Amino acid sequence: MFSTAFLDIPALAGASGTVRLPGSKSISNRVLLLAALASGTTTVHDLLDSDDTRVMLDALRALGCGIDAAGSTLRITGIGGQLKPGGPMLPLFLGNAGTAMRPLTAALSLLGGEFELSGVPRMHERPIGDLVDALTQLGCRIDYLGNPGYPPLRIRPVDHGALVLDAPIRVRGDVSSQFLTALLLALPLAARKDIVIEVVGELISKPYIEITLNLLARFGIAVQREGWERFTIPAGSRYSSPGDIHVEADASSASYFIALGAIATGASGQDSIRIEGVGADSIQGDIRFIEAARQMGAQVDSGPNWLDVRRGAWPLKAIDLDANHIPDAAMTLAVMALYADGPSTLRNIASWRVKETDRIDAMANELRKLGATVDSGPDFIRVHPLERPGWQAASIRTYDDHRVAMCFSLAAFNPAGLPVRILEPHCVAKTFPDYFETLFSVAQAPEVPVICIDGPTASGKGTLAAEVARLLGYHYLDSGSLYRVTGLAMRRAGLSAEPQHEAQIAALAAALPLHFTEGKVLLAGEDVSDEIRTEAAGMDASRVSTLPAVRAALLALQQRFRQLPGLVADGRDMGTVIFPDAALKVFLTASAAQRAERRHKQLISKGISTTLDSLRSDLEARDARDSSRSVAPLKPAQDARHLDNSQLSIEQSIDQVLNWWQEKQPFKPA
Repeated sequence: MFSTAFLDIPALAGASGTVRLPGSKSISNRVLLLAALASGTTTVHDLLDSDDTRVMLDALRALGCGIDAAGSTLRITGIGGQLKPGGPMLPLFLGNAGTAMRPLTAALSLLGGEFELSGVPRMHERPIGDLVDALTQLGCRIDYLGNPGYPPLRIRPVDHGALVLDAPIRVRGDVSSQFLTALLLALPLAARKDIVIEVVGELISKPYIEITLNLLARFGIAVQREGWERFTIPAGSRYSSPGDIHVEADASSASYFIALGAIATGASGQDSIRIEGVGADSIQGDIRFIEAARQMGAQVDSGPNWLDVRRGAWPLKAIDLDANHIPDAAMTLAVMALYADGPSTLRNIASWRVKETDRIDAMANELRKLGATVDSGPDFIRVHPLERPGWQAASIRTYDDHRVAMCFSLAAFNPAGLPVRILEPHCVAKTFPDYFETLFSVAQAPEVPVICIDGPTASGKGTLAAEVARLLGYHYLDSGSLYRVTGLAMRRAGLSAEPQHEAQIAALAAALPLHFTEGKVLLAGEDVSDEIRTEAAGMDASRVSTLPAVRAALLALQQRFRQLPGLVADGRDMGTVIFPDAALKVFLTASAAQRAERRHKQLISKGISTTLDSLRSDLEARDARDSSRSVAPLKPAQDARHLDNSQLSIEQSIDQVLNWWQEKQPFKPA
């Protein structure tokens, strides 16, 4: 998951391959709560691992549920609809998870304890008054701790014998379907007689209620439905564990890759995006996004647990759609509309305004930054397509809304070949922590940006490059470790740096499963950082570096590190030999005296005895060898920026490189 302040997505030109989606947030949190309220143990397979589910799990642990995790499988031992008596007031922080706040408000109101429910500031702006009104009709005791109608809330215990069950419980359905879902999930706790719920106004997002009813049936609650206006929970209803339950992949998340196939796979039909984990027979309403995508021209094939998508019509066809049935996935259509043959209108989407942010305003604002003409109103948005000359490079504000971030990644396929900057990309952790990694695994870019940082030994280039890579969310290549790792692989294979073993060593070098992270060198997942820094490893590195086939293999290996969204590479010939077309080349240096002092401190901290004079002599001698060698000598690239960090802190050096990088970007301030 990207934890950077922003993520620059270079211009993307195509996409093909297979993606496996995470579990559905809507299904995951419903299943977790039902398993917690039921008796016995429920084994949940393929659960979504995200911010929202972690919030729910933390709350359930606090309530006394037994939770045993093993990978994507979870065993939940429920509380059987009863809390242990006499517990203290329990504060629960629920972040910005509406799928936790609303159902837990209802369930905790009937469980008999005392609770305080709070969240992030945006959660305290998301309405809950209609749900609280419905619960207080029943006799529940709920107080607002801030603005009336909004969290945070104080919930006090109530005697079930005092609940008013004779009259129907009335709840509005035109603001959020989560209010009705919360009542349906929680009211079996109090069903000593039939409980009737009546929906006031038109019920929006009906497919989400279908998910709720489907899952309640799996847990033994057979709700009787009369249209979409009246729901009856039968007297004596009891939650019963189904034993095992599988969570479908998230249909809302599928929308981004359905759109990707429609936009990016090309008209030849040779390539496609295959989506695994969800099919057209999904119980999730957002799977009907397929219908809208087909209307716009996408070709979609489906099986029991997969979708296959490719471009059909191009440009896409404009649509005018009542999107009430796919409120989350419809956001993706607003970005697809940029690639259409006329204006597209999404109607009946008032619920967008009470989501993680006001999504109508958010989408309109950010689409305009890209250059689009957008009209919007209380419950609609109209997006005009963009011709190539009209596209603009934009910094997309995400409003801490995961769906805004994911939608606008699709703008990187613009015909103008412009990059897109996504601010606060980590917000996708709410439902799809690995979204960008998944996107980059199937997307292709005409040019993946590279920053090269070359320089002499002990100049600090490794520390600088690794931190720049972290801040940009780019991959990192520590080229200086490659010959050392090759030497280690050679020794482990029982080979020696002799001509008769050259081909075998080159084959090892070409396939090194290397990864650099958090200052560590990982070989097939094993941390070999210390092992390759020994004197013996250095000698092995020197020997293998003389073998031409090994040098050629490592050249190809280094170039394969150039992957989306970008690469920062450090070494001695990154900008001159390995990546001569790099967008930014930095030649980092410092005086021999300063470098010797840094190396001296480093060695002394490790308990290695040495002197400043000897270190300085060694560094000067190595500089002379490196700069005069016949193959790839140490020298600045002609277009390199020179950075002498003799008197700079690492933070100052990082700032300078990032400033140079920003100068090359086309983005206007967000």
